[in-house]
Parts: sequence; C-alpha cells; structure tokens
Amino acid sequence: MDSITQVALGASIAGLVAGKTLGRSVLITGALLGTLPDLDVLIDYGSAVANFTQHRSFSHSLFVLAPLSLLLATLLWRWKPQLGFPRWLLLTALVLLTHPLLDTFTTYGTQLFWPLSRPLAISSIFIIDPLYTLPLLAGCVAFLLRPSAVRALAAGLLLSTGYLSWSFAAQQAITERVQPALASAGFADAELLVQPMPFNTVLWRATAITDQQRVEIVTGFLDGDSPLTLEYFPRQPELANSVAQLPETRRLEWFTQGFLDYQTRNGEITATDVRLGIPGSHPFTFVLANERDGALTNSNGEQAPRPAFNRAALPLLWGRITGAIPVLCLANLATPAPDQEC
Repeated sequence: MDSITQVALGASIAGLVAGKTLGRSVLITGALLGTLPDLDVLIDYGSAVANFTQHRSFSHSLFVLAPLSLLLATLLWRWKPQLGFPRWLLLTALVLLTHPLLDTFTTYGTQLFWPLSRPLAISSIFIIDPLYTLPLLAGCVAFLLRPSAVRALAAGLLLSTGYLSWSFAAQQAITERVQPALASAGFADAELLVQPMPFNTVLWRATAITDQQRVEIVTGFLDGDSPLTLEYFPRQPELANSVAQLPETRRLEWFTQGFLDYQTRNGEITATDVRLGIPGSHPFTFVLANERDGALTNSNGEQAPRPAFNRAALPLLWGRITGAIPVLCLANLATPAPDQEC
C-alpha cells in the first residue's frame, strides 16, 4: 500500500497497544515502524529490473521482520521501560508484520517468505484506496485531539479491516461473474488475474492471458444486467522467445507470473508489466534488448519513461464506477461510438 496508509496503520496499532501508557508520542513511533519495511526503495540493486523485483523482498519477509521486531522491542523497552517488554514486543511485531501482510493484498507482489518462495499477490485492493485509509487517519486524528479516545483507533482498525475483508469477498464474486464469459471465449484454462480498478472496490478488471492473446474485462457491481465486454490484445510469443534467455526477462517473468506484454519500439524490445496500471498507462516498461541487423544486444533492463498521468481519464473512470458509462475501452480509455465495440 502507499506510504500514508502504512504510516496510518502503524500509528493506529501503536496507539491501540500503548496509547494509554505513552500518550500521543507513541503514534510517531508506530508511524516510523510502519514505514521501516519500505525503506528498501533506497537500495540500488544495480539495474531497473533488479530494483523493481527486489522491492518488497527481504524487508517484507516474515523471516526477517519477526527477529527484527524482537530486537527493536528490546531497544525501545530500554528507552521507555514504563511500557514493559511484552507490550513493546507486541507493538513492534504487530506494526512490522501487518505492513507486508497488507501489501500482500495488492497486486505488486510481496515476498512474504523470502528467500524461500515467489512473490505473493492476492490483488483484492488497489495500492491507494481512500476507503481503507480514511478510517485509520480519522482514528489517529481523534486520538491526537483526545488521547483517551483509544476506542477511535480500534474503530478505525475495525473499519479498515472490514473493508479489506469486503475487497476479498468482492474479488471472488467478480471472478465468478467473468469465468463463464472467459470460458465461452476460449480462455477457460488461461491464467487469470482479477483486481480492482484504481481507488475503489466497486469496479474491477479481469485479465486473462494465453501465449497468443490477452483479454481484458471491466465490470462492476453497479453494472446491473449489462453484458460483459471483452477487449482483446494480441501477444507476440516469437518476440518473447527471442529474449527468453536473458536474465532480466527470466526475472520479470518470475516476478509477474507471466503477465508481460512484449513489444518492439524503434529497435528496442520491451516488456511491460500489464498487471499494474491499465492499458495505455502501465507504469513499468523495461528495455530488454536492442535489435540491429537481426542481432540482439542486451540492454540490461533499463526502465522506459513512464506514461504521463491522464487526468482526463478520471471523469470517465468515475462514470464507469457509478455505471453512468456502461463501457470503457481500455485500449484508449474512451467510450466506444454507438453500435461499435472496443
């Protein structure tokens, strides 16, 4: 999740555990601990692909954070012994461990059991979702105004956890909705990713991929009985095979579980993570190789410039969430002309 959310979550947990004893200052401690795992973004692993795929690795591993919480609890107990070591340990463990657990619900991928397993991604909540974050912030504000209002922190945590549970249930409902349409289109055995569209859990995006093709479906709970719209995107398996042996390609395939789009642009072979963002606005594209006279030269996975944020798409997204716009074509983030399909 975004940094503000992790700060609010850490502060809320710290206030609930130790607010009555330490007062307002414990929110700062919780906020700092809640930010700690994401400081791995300051590490340069040597290439853009490495930086992309190593984020949320060791710093988000339960095998690392569990002993770290014990160490930090010992140091904090010596700093402020009035809280007692058991409660310091409870505070540090809850704040540090809930950070990667929450991140696991997003699509990016969290290496929760690093170095033993691949990234985990439940993909039931967008990386920024105000309805998850606002209850936490409201609880923190209430506690800052009145330190005896520990119940406000508990209420914020309860509401945000309930919303997270709803996101998972909603994901299952959307999955059941799209599976028959995908099966009818020949994608019954395709890899499937179902995730919310940005900033909400009402409108969802389903992505299914085979070697030859990718299909996208956008559907929501306010669509009524509107038929599903399937939008097709061709894939280029020959292009993917041409760079398959490059270490950057293998790393990206492992990290994204194959949800990559390979393209050739001005002699550059690129791979785009199609899980993140939406078509036309995917933030992570990497240059894998340069092609000259039929020969490939490894480019070490440099990251291509991110596409500019399309503010004009926000009203369309809102209209699609509310159902006012029945169809939104992802290829160009536009509504189709009458009697036309995406």
